[in-house]
Amino acid sequence: MQKETVAIITEFITMDKLLKFSGVADTGGQAFLMVEDGIVKLNGKLVTEKRKKVFPGDVVNIDDQIELTITKEA
Repeated sequence: MQKETVAIITEFITMDKLLKFSGVADTGGQAFLMVEDGIVKLNGKLVTEKRKKVFPGDVVNIDDQIELTITKEA
C-alpha cells in the first residue's frame, strides 16, 4: 500500500478537492466518480458524500491501495 501525508493550510478540505490536490484524481469529475464507485474510505468508513469534509488527523483510503494521512501545515 502506498502511504502519503497531505498537509493542508485550511481548517478542512473537501474530499473531491483532496483527491485532486493529492494527485490521486486528475479532475474533480474523476474524484466524484471514485466516491460514487465506493472505493474511498474516511477513517475506515465508506464515503458517500463527494464533498465530505476532511480534517487534519483523518486518514483516507482509496481502493485499499493508497492511504492519505491529513496534517495541518504549520
